[in-house]
Amino acid sequence: MPEQPQQQAPQQQMSEEQVKVLQEKLKNMSPEELKEFQKKQCIFCQIIAGKVQSKKVYDDEEVIAILDVNPANPGHLLIMPKEHYSIMPQIPEDEVGHIFMVAKALSNVSLRALEVQGSNIIVANGVAAGQRAQHFMVHLIPRKDNDNINFQIPQKNIPEQELKKIRDLLSKNLGTKAKEQGMPPVPVIPTGKRVVEAEFKEKKPGKKREVEKETKNKETKKEVKKSSESGINLDDIAKVLGAR
Repeated sequence: MPEQPQQQAPQQQMSEEQVKVLQEKLKNMSPEELKEFQKKQCIFCQIIAGKVQSKKVYDDEEVIAILDVNPANPGHLLIMPKEHYSIMPQIPEDEVGHIFMVAKALSNVSLRALEVQGSNIIVANGVAAGQRAQHFMVHLIPRKDNDNINFQIPQKNIPEQELKKIRDLLSKNLGTKAKEQGMPPVPVIPTGKRVVEAEFKEKKPGKKREVEKETKNKETKKEVKKSSESGINLDDIAKVLGAR
């Protein structure tokens, strides 16, 4: 899946000596110097700075979204932080949250504007995961039935003991990180419980004024209201679920 926003002229191959000099230079850089060096080499930072032309779809103080010029499907968007980060762990939590809120909004827009039935929201986080760009980004790919794009995640059989070992390693490191950063333990969010809103209303005039508690159980009406407030269209949800 191409990430380069434009065709570039082939670059001259560096000699082995030049590679060694560059590696030594990078090794001696402070984190701030390394980040600045990466920004200068990053084509997407040039796009964000307006030095390279792009088809911009969304732009705010922290995030930009552009059309991929070599899209997997029409409307394929690249959603990026304006600050240079190579991989997700470098990004502050509030910025990560904002990036994915933008992705959510643009996903809803593409469902309606492009009349698609769904979307893939993909992050290639690291070279081993297929990341080609130096700049962290989220791919938003609109999808239609029979569009000849096939994302398949292999299903492997892993022994129960190995699964337990992996779980324990992840849990242990999560706890260590929280402790190092002075964070509280990761909270457990209860599920399966529904908070039922209560409405208080007065009885008809002419009778003794009193307040009674009335439990509303009209879930459909509440969901329509909730969807309207959040900008989510129920027809869009139906498309994603394959309803016609």
